[in-house]
Amino acid sequence: MVPTLVTPEGPLPQSMAILEWLNEVHPAPPILPADPWGRARVRSLAQIVAADIHPVNNLRILQHLETTYGVDAAGKAAWFRTWANAGMQALETRLAREDETGTFCHGDTVTIADLCLYAQVLNNARFEVDMTNYPTITRIHAACMNVPALADAAPANQPDAV
Repeated sequence: MVPTLVTPEGPLPQSMAILEWLNEVHPAPPILPADPWGRARVRSLAQIVAADIHPVNNLRILQHLETTYGVDAAGKAAWFRTWANAGMQALETRLAREDETGTFCHGDTVTIADLCLYAQVLNNARFEVDMTNYPTITRIHAACMNVPALADAAPANQPDAV
């Protein structure tokens, strides 16, 4: 399945496992906080995207809607927006209310939660998800866009971008 990272030990599938492995193998800069509560909070925020939004909106699901149920492009986009908005609202509520939110999802350094948020907001744009109701997410995404490594990683900046 995609994504899969090929490591010296072998292939490693699944985004969250890849991110945690990268944090352990390349601990500087860390993408998980040092304290147990901070790590749990960051993982919890990341899982809103990784477990609640992404699984029902990935390419495999969207293709299944089309091939099995005859859902057209507009219907797939509506499906995507429904589930993206549900997750974005949950994420926005937490980020806006919780004191640990800073420049990024947790304080002032990029964490796994920011990496998940960043990728999801980019994906939301493909399906024209209106981000007006998510000012905290929008602000954090803009901060992520100012991090050169993240800006360079955007799909539009890849060699195979069409």
